[in-house]
Amino acid sequence: MNELRDPHSPQTLHFADEKGASRSKWVAGILALALTAWMGSGFILPAPPQEADAPVDRVEAITVAVRDSRAEDVTQVFTAEGQAQPDRRSILRAEIDGDVAVLSAQRGEYLAQGDIIARLGTREQEADVARARQELAAAQRDFDNAETLLERGVATTDRVSQARAALARAQSDVTRAEEGIDSAVIRAPFDGRLDALDLEEGAYVPAGTEIGTMLDIDPLKIVIQVPQQALSRIREGGSATVRFITGQEIEGTVEYVSKDAVTETRTFRAEIRVPNPDGRIASGLSVTVTIPTGQMSAHFISPAILSLGTDGQLGVKTVQDDDTVAFHPVVVEQAQTDGVWVSGLPEQARIITIGQGFVSAGEPVVPTPEDNEGDAG
Repeated sequence: MNELRDPHSPQTLHFADEKGASRSKWVAGILALALTAWMGSGFILPAPPQEADAPVDRVEAITVAVRDSRAEDVTQVFTAEGQAQPDRRSILRAEIDGDVAVLSAQRGEYLAQGDIIARLGTREQEADVARARQELAAAQRDFDNAETLLERGVATTDRVSQARAALARAQSDVTRAEEGIDSAVIRAPFDGRLDALDLEEGAYVPAGTEIGTMLDIDPLKIVIQVPQQALSRIREGGSATVRFITGQEIEGTVEYVSKDAVTETRTFRAEIRVPNPDGRIASGLSVTVTIPTGQMSAHFISPAILSLGTDGQLGVKTVQDDDTVAFHPVVVEQAQTDGVWVSGLPEQARIITIGQGFVSAGEPVVPTPEDNEGDAG
């Protein structure tokens, strides 16, 4: 009879002999003898053919977003930083010694050529003029007398010649003395702005002293430096757009391009004239100059699409007809607030717009239109 025990008891379980147990042992023995005989015979069933292992380095194609792009004709431009300068600048100086008798203009005024700025005291010069005129009158009387005496046969022709020479010298002295008075008047050398004036009425001014500055700022002269590789693209007479640091933008004309490079920088000076009729734009402002230089074929893309090649070159990744990645070195030809124009791509290209950072040239990809990518990116 079987013995029942508590299942939670730590004692080992025992099984009682049942009918047929001895027969099972006999069958197991027969099987063991048969197995031993088979192994001893050396006969082994051939293994079924197996498929070749798949390559372990297979690259799984990455899904990327692409956009079909076609090149467009765009205006090629040259851009440079520069500075606004006056078209003309003149340093005003006192030509004679004297006290400032009259101050006729104020700093900041716009004057016409010839307008009086100041007049210096001319007592000494006026005395010189009076003396020269007296001498001229005397010389004139001597000459008249000599001619009268010559007509009467009393004087000789030599005396008349001497009187004529003395008269000419006296006339020259008067002219020189009057010029001295005119030199006491300081005038505007051209139409423009009296930008600086360092004079006070009654002050003594030695000859040669700088007393002010005149500026002609209509038009303004914009000066830029052109690098060697761009020199052939800049033409005198061409148009230019000048954007001032203040935000104003004015169209101008390229009026001068130097043919002699600056030794230190190997660049060439160029000048653009822009109108400034009201004089509101100041000289000295920083500017950005854009000069159209021709037409070219380019693609318009987001700067985020640009990537670097293995050699550090700027480029764009595209998907070829066999759905592999290609890297194209590009040049940024023109930048705008919403993107850049680049050259170097085929006329038509499937540009990778999302996922370009995860693939390399030659790798297979699964391209999908970027519209299907939603807001990914």
